Amino acid sequence: MERASAAARIDWVDYAKGFCIILVVMMHSTLGVGAAIGETGWMGAIVAFAAPFRMPDFFMISGLFLANVINRDWRLYLDRKLVHFFYFYALWLTIQFALKLPSFAGEYGWNEALLMYPMAYLQPFGTLWFIYILPIFFVLTKLLHQFKVPWQVTLAVAAIAQIATIHTGWLLLDETAGRFVFFFAGYIFASKIFELAAWVRANALKALALLALWGLVNGTVVFAGYSQLPFVSLGLGALGAFAVICVSALLADVHRLGFLRYCGQRSIAVYLAFFFPMAVTRTVLIKLGVVPDAGTLSLLVTSAAVVGPLILWWLIEKTGFGAFLFERPQWAYIARSPRAAAEPAQ
Repeated sequence: MERASAAARIDWVDYAKGFCIILVVMMHSTLGVGAAIGETGWMGAIVAFAAPFRMPDFFMISGLFLANVINRDWRLYLDRKLVHFFYFYALWLTIQFALKLPSFAGEYGWNEALLMYPMAYLQPFGTLWFIYILPIFFVLTKLLHQFKVPWQVTLAVAAIAQIATIHTGWLLLDETAGRFVFFFAGYIFASKIFELAAWVRANALKALALLALWGLVNGTVVFAGYSQLPFVSLGLGALGAFAVICVSALLADVHRLGFLRYCGQRSIAVYLAFFFPMAVTRTVLIKLGVVPDAGTLSLLVTSAAVVGPLILWWLIEKTGFGAFLFERPQWAYIARSPRAAAEPAQ
């Protein structure tokens, strides 16, 4: 019974991750096109609609299974929840920085450009900020758990920080204030979220009616210009995250849009590598001038940015070369790796 329930949960979680990563890629792709040509077209409206819940959902889903591992010893916990993400951050920071260094040097000079690399370990770099901040949320939550801070106090303080809309310019502090409440809610209310997904699957018509109502409310508030207001931002973020969970549960129940689930299963690869096909596709299409519509251009760039990393993943699986790009090698563990644990002791 427990195994069947776990399997059912995984499918909709993959769908939700797929939604998250595609919305993130869409945002970067569309805004990049807008910066390059001065307009985003109809894709800009979709990005604006998703803005209140795009990252809240990402963080809420990230906290869902934390209760299963939060009582691990510190060494194992830090290995899985801190070192894991630090490895990918350092690796892909180096890759991105190497590709962008010539343009940085041309704009700022070589001395300042080279200093940007070590500074990226204090101020998250570009599109990688999520995997910089996420392990900090994992460590912070374990500390709060270990010192037995009441979850109600933590949730209240996190909500107040989000409502305060803190803007110091230090991304770590600003994003922690704005996002931790959603991550912590995913952790604390995980059982309720799974119950919600189960209810949606058993009450599809009612869920669709509620989703239609949510879409109307979210769209009205966003396009009226009120979505960033204190309290409103928190409410829209929470409601939007639950809406994505509902949509994901419905899709999982009818087994539709399998590509979305596939993206969710490989979300780390898409997140880490989408920047390169995104930039190349945008540059080529703009230079060719074959797509005059800004919205269609943004859609094509988004599609390439999502599919490109999946092709890279497939090539790595087929050739066995380059696995270190998306899989942590043995030397990068500070606790025994899952592969090593499966091997007999020597």
